[in-house]
Amino acid sequence: MTRTLLAVPTGRRVGLTSTCLGLVTALDRAGVEVGFVKPIAQPRRAGPSGDGSAALVRALTRLRPPDPVPADQAARLLGAGRQDELMERVVALAEPQTGSDVLVVEGLVPSPEHVWSTRVDSVLAGALDADVLLVADGSAADPAALAESVAIAAAPYRSGELRRVVGCVASRVSGDPAAIADALRRHDIPLVGAVPFRPEATWPRVDDVADALGARTLVAGDGSRRVSEVLVCAQAVPGLLRLLRDGALLLVPGDRHDVVMAACLAAMNGVRLAGLLLTAGVEPHPDVLALTSAAEGLPILVVDELTYPTAVRLHDLDPELSTDDLDRARQVGAAVADALDPEWLQSLAGSGRRRRLTPAAFRHRLVETARRADARIVLPEGAEPRTVRAAVVCAERGIARPLLLTDPAALDATLRSTGLTLPDDVDVVDPATVADHYVDRLVALRAHKGMTPAMAQERLGDPITVGTMMLAAGEVDGLVAGAVHTTAATVRPALELIRVAPGARLVSSVFFMLLRDEVVVYGDCAINPDPTAEELADIAVQSAESAAAVGVEPRIAMISFSTGASGAGADVEKVAAATALVRERRPDLAVDGPLQYDAAAVGSIGHSKRPGSPVAGRATVFVFPDLNTGNTTYKAVQRSADVVSIGPMLQGLARPVNDLSRGAEVEDIVYTIALTAIQSRATQP
Repeated sequence: MTRTLLAVPTGRRVGLTSTCLGLVTALDRAGVEVGFVKPIAQPRRAGPSGDGSAALVRALTRLRPPDPVPADQAARLLGAGRQDELMERVVALAEPQTGSDVLVVEGLVPSPEHVWSTRVDSVLAGALDADVLLVADGSAADPAALAESVAIAAAPYRSGELRRVVGCVASRVSGDPAAIADALRRHDIPLVGAVPFRPEATWPRVDDVADALGARTLVAGDGSRRVSEVLVCAQAVPGLLRLLRDGALLLVPGDRHDVVMAACLAAMNGVRLAGLLLTAGVEPHPDVLALTSAAEGLPILVVDELTYPTAVRLHDLDPELSTDDLDRARQVGAAVADALDPEWLQSLAGSGRRRRLTPAAFRHRLVETARRADARIVLPEGAEPRTVRAAVVCAERGIARPLLLTDPAALDATLRSTGLTLPDDVDVVDPATVADHYVDRLVALRAHKGMTPAMAQERLGDPITVGTMMLAAGEVDGLVAGAVHTTAATVRPALELIRVAPGARLVSSVFFMLLRDEVVVYGDCAINPDPTAEELADIAVQSAESAAAVGVEPRIAMISFSTGASGAGADVEKVAAATALVRERRPDLAVDGPLQYDAAAVGSIGHSKRPGSPVAGRATVFVFPDLNTGNTTYKAVQRSADVVSIGPMLQGLARPVNDLSRGAEVEDIVYTIALTAIQSRATQP
């Protein structure tokens, strides 16, 4: 039975939408089947997209919540005394979502213009038979006063036997969460999340400011810059200079040419100002404006209002999330999800339904497991911009301790062009300064192939070879490359210098396919063109172990064009023999084959074609008979079904080395580093 959870605010600007995003994210991470609905559009936010909350949930998750009842329609129905009709429409919107374990319902934020918002929240709780989660502003200095206001807001939801307040989330907490929890406990309201105040999560983009003020764009610049503070520039330039810093939006009449020029000079000298907002409808003199073209990226906006009323409007700017500001939405949603009590989250879903490993849950588990590994991962393409960004992300999130292998001058150029700053946990090593250390070891490893010191010196001019030698020497825990190199350039040094792990017959690969509702594993789709039955069995075992390492319960389908004995021929016999070998070597693994793909993946077809199989219809590990089949299938699924794939992750090496697609995005590199870190725990000597 679906548990319905209505999130309602205890006042204005408490972060209701952010809390709902975080709640959906956290439940999805935990493998709980979650749904979302915003029954009635927020009056100040309704627009062409229907509602900001629904649009954000669609953009950030796999969910497709319905459009809410428009605010003006809701107001007309309430004004005509047709509240029941409005609630019938609300129930109709929520009903298709009742297949989930938990349905998150976002209530309405009160406003002076729409006094009916608070009353409607109470009616919603009854119409949907919902439990209530209160969302409060936790920035109050006095926890007792905060608890009193929360208790007052809770009163309407405590009158009925079937409705109850199940907790409170406090947002923007800067004080002691324990004190807030104690104060709420006196009112029998549990604190289930204390979201710390992070100023950067509230910073709007310059484009958002322009939209809110109806400003004209004089110079477009970089409208995605974040506004961390607003400076009303009343002082002359000497007093103003100390205030010019990254993220500042300068508010000044357009005829203050001294301020305009000072701002442009600061921008030209590396100060990343958010922008210039010119007031009183005054534009700078054309000659002055021409000089601003040298301040690349600096947005310049104009409003007709005077400076003081513009400053007041900026102060009162609604901090709501914009539907196209997905970076900020992800940030605040993740912050809320991280702050929620895991035990409370699990208590919400009491249906006993088998938990799924959703893509969100997989990524979350990947990161958490990688953090525990605390691995040092070498990145031989150390000046490549995507790689540098991924290294920064991994260090900041604690996913791994990256080591950038690069010429420092090349790295400095990348940092200047991207505006990045390396965290302390990112090491930098110039491969040219350490290559000589590995000459003797490389000669010893390749002596049987006639390697000489001169040849070794030449080979060590390749940063990937240097990184591989660092891995062979145990100085790092794993290697990731391939953003600008071929698979052969990444893998060949590993095959020559790292070699296969004890007991492994070959090196193979898997892709983690993030389907709509679950994660499955495909192998081998990148390395072995035509494996024998023995090799195919080895690939199956390796793939099952890789799946289990990241939380995917392995149920192995040995894929063929035949299910069981429905077909014949050498290809089918190879798959059948490989299946028998897997059962012999690992009787603990659930494996079946030959299986056609549909019989392995679709429950009804699997039950029909292979009744009684522990795998058919519910496979999580798909082992393809050859590279032609595997690579074609993975790319067809990836492109046709718009599926995210992570990999290839190499298996069978004595130490972890992983290859990137040359089209890899920063997120792909981050998760490949995480996989490599996880592998390092299993391959430590």
